[in-house]
Amino acid sequence: MLIGCPKEIKPQEFRVGLTPAAVREAVAHGHDVIIETGAGLGAGFDDAAYLAAGAEIVATAEAVFARADMVVKVKEPQAIERARLREGQILFTYLHLAPDPDQTRDLLASGVTAIAYETVTDASGGLPLLAPMSEVAGRLAPQVGAWALHKANGGRGVLMSGVPGVGPADLVVIGGGVVGTQAARVAAGMGADVTVLDRSLPRLRYLDDVYRGVFKTRYASTDATAELITRADMVIGAVLIPGAAAPKLVSRAQLSTMKPGAVIVDVAIDQGGCFETSRATTHQDPIYEVDGIVHYCVANMPGAVARSATLALGNATMPFMIALANKGWHKACADDPHLAAGLNTHAGQLTNAAVGVALNLPATTPAALLNA
Repeated sequence: MLIGCPKEIKPQEFRVGLTPAAVREAVAHGHDVIIETGAGLGAGFDDAAYLAAGAEIVATAEAVFARADMVVKVKEPQAIERARLREGQILFTYLHLAPDPDQTRDLLASGVTAIAYETVTDASGGLPLLAPMSEVAGRLAPQVGAWALHKANGGRGVLMSGVPGVGPADLVVIGGGVVGTQAARVAAGMGADVTVLDRSLPRLRYLDDVYRGVFKTRYASTDATAELITRADMVIGAVLIPGAAAPKLVSRAQLSTMKPGAVIVDVAIDQGGCFETSRATTHQDPIYEVDGIVHYCVANMPGAVARSATLALGNATMPFMIALANKGWHKACADDPHLAAGLNTHAGQLTNAAVGVALNLPATTPAALLNA
């Protein structure tokens, strides 16, 4: 199979879909790889590294899309990229279709077989291709939130750790999954007073047992959420429903109950965000203010640490990418129901039920498609 990797064109996106290590692995399995020139520079991989691994360097993204049997990316394809996709081609990348009707429509129109990193599952019910970026974004969230808390950036002017005689920042994390746990770990390590909210009692017990009081836990009732945000200097939104739009857990009306200059970091913004007032921002212009509350809603947070994020993502995606290349999408998905769960579109059909519900579109299932 001919595997292609273009340069990411989303603003301030420095990650790359394939590392030289992934290229070397694909070549060892008998596949050919083409890389757009400069695709890896943002993550610290120059063209020479890809050539040494066995790839061919091509001059344009158009050449990658025109020649490749499988296109491997990081972020969802932008409009100009979607116009280059075709039926019979595999697209392997993050998609986040539920809040994005335009992208969904274009992928269906192209006929491409689109497999989304974020809906591939594992035997334990986890999301193995989302987890590494969730870990990165979760660990980044308190760092960027601490910056947004600076008075010069519109924040309350609160130091995360406090100092002797002055209390630390009060931080609330909504969601105790991968993102929330990593955010809480780092925030507690920075000295903040951290409370994690979640609706799963088994998860709260796990966090309590493992972290032994490093941060507090509360059941995420509507009342508890409303109470805690009034005291918070920072609220991190870390709620995910796989494949579906994120639920809105804090309304605009509730912003008036928060401290002026408090900060919201919405890590769920890729799936539409879990605050009513969230809208996607970029690393170039990351924050905005609504009713006196600073919002940080960068839709590709891990892109800020592109090298670490690329290496982490590459480790997770490589075995699935090799399976797709070795077997083709149909056999690879038939052999692995967890990979099949990543199938979102094929030949004009939507194959993710949660996206269908979110966008009011008819959808089949990967199993029905594979057994047809």
